[in-house]
Amino acid sequence: MRIGIHHTKGSFSERWISYCEKNSISYKLVNCYSSDIIRQLSDCDALMWHFNHKGPRESKFAKQLLFSVMASGKKVFPDFNTVWHFDDKVGQKYLLEALGAPLARSYVFYAKKDALEWINTTDFPKVFKLRNGAGSDNVKLVRSVCGAKRLVRKAFGRGFKQYEGWSNLRERYRKYRLGKTTLWNVMKGVIRLVHPTEYARVTGREKGYVYFQDFIPGNNYDIRVVVVGDKAFAIKRMVRKKDFRASGSGTILYEKEHFDDDTVRMAFEVSNNLVAQCIAYDFVYQDGKPLIVEISYGFSMEGYDPCVGYWDRDMKWHEGKFNPYGWMVEDLVKSIER
Repeated sequence: MRIGIHHTKGSFSERWISYCEKNSISYKLVNCYSSDIIRQLSDCDALMWHFNHKGPRESKFAKQLLFSVMASGKKVFPDFNTVWHFDDKVGQKYLLEALGAPLARSYVFYAKKDALEWINTTDFPKVFKLRNGAGSDNVKLVRSVCGAKRLVRKAFGRGFKQYEGWSNLRERYRKYRLGKTTLWNVMKGVIRLVHPTEYARVTGREKGYVYFQDFIPGNNYDIRVVVVGDKAFAIKRMVRKKDFRASGSGTILYEKEHFDDDTVRMAFEVSNNLVAQCIAYDFVYQDGKPLIVEISYGFSMEGYDPCVGYWDRDMKWHEGKFNPYGWMVEDLVKSIER
């Protein structure tokens, strides 16, 4: 048995490789950007690739490659059920509604006329989102009918840039003031005002649809629960000052006292219905009940290293450090052996 791993600095692959070496699991490094990647995998039973949703190259073909490798009978991480909806909030809306999962109510329109008619009948505020983006990118609080109509006209007109230079610069400066980034990173944000990211240049503007979600008031944090196989761990993310967004805030709490069993149990149930290898769920609360806002298979490793324990599927708490990236390898090995 051998696992093919595409290695990218700063990705899950660093932990996967370390785990394989420590546990004598056979692996080989492969290059998913190479035209002969299928040949490279000829002596492998599986492929593991933690690809970046904002990568200008992988955004063009990562899912297609993974699904093609699956079609050959090999195992992959992430597999179809885990990743087809990744970085696609519209796809997540349909999926979670179809499963009857507790999703914050969402609305999507593909015609300007339909969107404008809905705006005249709904209440505000609403949360506007583009299909893609993480860390609260491309997310706005819409407080009025006029504001919503402006967004609709733009959505069905010139569209939205994938990279908002000024808002990104403000976020970099906010983190600099908190001591969570460097002055050089702020300067890079200034440069990005003139030279946007390669991903933004490659993908172009987002247009032809508009997506809104109910704003759930009274939440000064969200809870992210990550389910990997039959285990789960969680973090509590506080919202930014004078803002409503928690994702990407950088202010995180880890102690078990911040998490209730019902939320974790719900994450397990949805993952079971999805038949997914690894899903991170973002929850907010309405009248004390958890609602899913977004889901994702990937996450930033450093933000989770301080976690103080995890739950198993029987809701038993296991205190202490753990290695969720090793779980990913273990689960893939078990699926190969089956």
